[in-house]
Amino acid sequence: MNRPISAQVSAPSALAGAADVRIARIETIPLKVRLDRTAVGANLKFTHRCAIVTRVYTDAGVIGECFNGGDDELQGAIMRVIADEMTPKLIGRKVMAIEEAWDLTRASTEPFLRDRRIGLRAQACVDSALHDAVGKLAGLPLHVLWGSAMTEVPVIVLGGYYRDWDELKELAEEVSQLKSAGAAGIKLKVGGRSPQADAARARVVRRAGGDDFVLACDANQGWTRAEAIDFAGRVADLNLRWFEEPCKWDNDRADMAAVRAATKLPISAGQSELSRFGCRDLMAAGSIDICNFDASWGGGPTEWRRVAALAQSYNVGVTQHIEPQIGAMLVAGARNGTFAEALLPWRDPFFDKLIADQKPISGGKYQLSDQPGWGWSFDTDYLEYARRKD
Repeated sequence: MNRPISAQVSAPSALAGAADVRIARIETIPLKVRLDRTAVGANLKFTHRCAIVTRVYTDAGVIGECFNGGDDELQGAIMRVIADEMTPKLIGRKVMAIEEAWDLTRASTEPFLRDRRIGLRAQACVDSALHDAVGKLAGLPLHVLWGSAMTEVPVIVLGGYYRDWDELKELAEEVSQLKSAGAAGIKLKVGGRSPQADAARARVVRRAGGDDFVLACDANQGWTRAEAIDFAGRVADLNLRWFEEPCKWDNDRADMAAVRAATKLPISAGQSELSRFGCRDLMAAGSIDICNFDASWGGGPTEWRRVAALAQSYNVGVTQHIEPQIGAMLVAGARNGTFAEALLPWRDPFFDKLIADQKPISGGKYQLSDQPGWGWSFDTDYLEYARRKD
């Protein structure tokens, strides 16, 4: 007599032992280093690079770890939320139960008299480290665990921050350096000057980079609808890959839809949204062609992957807003992934120096690791150097 099919399957699953591994301890380490120069965009100014290292220790000896960027003034509050509110709920819980852990930590985003960014970024830190632990328990890189066969992803580098000296010459030299470093293109900072002045900067980039160099422009919510449309008209012949956050924040959903309709340029936004629901509303309003939700700002890779799934149903592409240490695998693991975003080494020394045996960008692409989890480990010497001293 034939046995039921389920009874015939006797080979143990590779994940069988991992299914009951539990969270034993959670550790956080604040990092802060001064940048070589101040980064200035339309509505931003950075003097330091800050991040939080989160480690999830398991009762099987596996340690899930990651670092997530964040604001200087929020670091202490984020770490206190992880220690005081999230860790007590997670100790003893199953590592593989990512969705359960996400639901438990979500409660820390709900106090409406507290800056909501604190709970969201605390949740993102824990979620990122848990995903690393899951990948390590499975013995697979996360993008492979998510169903991807990719071995590399195209990379666009954020650049063109405003300067007060010989700016156009410096900008052309920066593009040449990016090409020599193997980047596929640049996401140029605009929106801090007039549409005419920033269009001139974009023309310098196109001339220096050539026709095959990818050019996107990021206004950081710096312009009115009319100014954004004006800029788009001035650069219509430059083959922009996308135009990011072109309009001021208070009516951006409607304004971006209008810019998109008037200019036919692909529009990107999403990094300023706090959840998949905000990103969904951008898509439903016809405001964007690419969603660049930030997993480190919006609740973690679990939420980012939900955004990516929503975006597929709207035929919208996705990228992770900077943080390439997680962004490369997130983009690779989504069928509608576009580019991994990176920063210049002076702007993000952590990606360049905090990761041991960092692979260089080559031919416009970043080679994905074949190691489990996020696929990288820390340079312990640099970690100690960057550990916050104040």
